[in-house]
Amino acid sequence: MFTANLFYFYAMATHLKNLSDFSHIKVPSGSPFRFGIVVASWNVAVTGKLFQGALDTLLKHGVAEENIIAVDVAGSYELIAGADLLLANKNLDAVICLGCVIQGETRHFDFICNAVASGLAQVGIKHTKPVIFGVLTTDNQEQALDRAGGKHGNKGDEAAITAIKIADLHLSLKKVND
Repeated sequence: MFTANLFYFYAMATHLKNLSDFSHIKVPSGSPFRFGIVVASWNVAVTGKLFQGALDTLLKHGVAEENIIAVDVAGSYELIAGADLLLANKNLDAVICLGCVIQGETRHFDFICNAVASGLAQVGIKHTKPVIFGVLTTDNQEQALDRAGGKHGNKGDEAAITAIKIADLHLSLKKVND
């Protein structure tokens, strides 16, 4: 049943090209949780929309405004330090990291994307907390905007749903162990 639902979602999302459609799944209440959101200021025309999508989605699913801590950092590379600092200094259930790296003419894109993905994974492991990767890695500005509230949905929404679902999973597993 679960696999069939995943297949249906993938087929529909691919067909509709809006990957942010969660109408077919049950999203748990976010009310018991505290979240951090770290947003890169670089490419703010994109990351601002990602942030708004994540914030709106958290609030829509019951997360109290006072249980959301948002900080901004310079660029996507700095998301690593931002997530680490939040988890070291605040009692959070998950951190959502939002950024945008657009392909240029040099290999800088590859180095940044790989470092950010690896660094955020390491922060999650270090703190034993979910660190959600909401970083767009696109070929151009148009693709980024399409994924920041455009025709392909909003990755900020997706990151927030992921954070709620993984925080709920963590809570469920804690209850089983108690």
